[in-house]
Amino acid sequence: MATQYENTSLLKAEQSKTKPPKLYKVLLFNDEFTTMDFVIEVLQTFFLMNRERAIQLMLKVHHEGLAICGIYTKDIAETKVEQVSAFAKQHGHPLRCELEET
Repeated sequence: MATQYENTSLLKAEQSKTKPPKLYKVLLFNDEFTTMDFVIEVLQTFFLMNRERAIQLMLKVHHEGLAICGIYTKDIAETKVEQVSAFAKQHGHPLRCELEET
């Protein structure tokens, strides 16, 4: 029995027409009431920083008024802001956390 093969052509990979998602900076702002230790805890808990990196960033917030904690897609950045804000409120701190488009 003879086998017939059809002329097959490989599909060319279509070029992606979707753009990468926009990225957002998550910012922490200095205030006169939130303790440095609490800011360090926030950075370690929600941004998975080691203690040394958390201290460096906390000092940046303290001296410069704000610092970027991370850059994420919008959904993740919004979640981080909500988590940090809720945690700060729960512990009686006015720590301000916001997102900003890059």
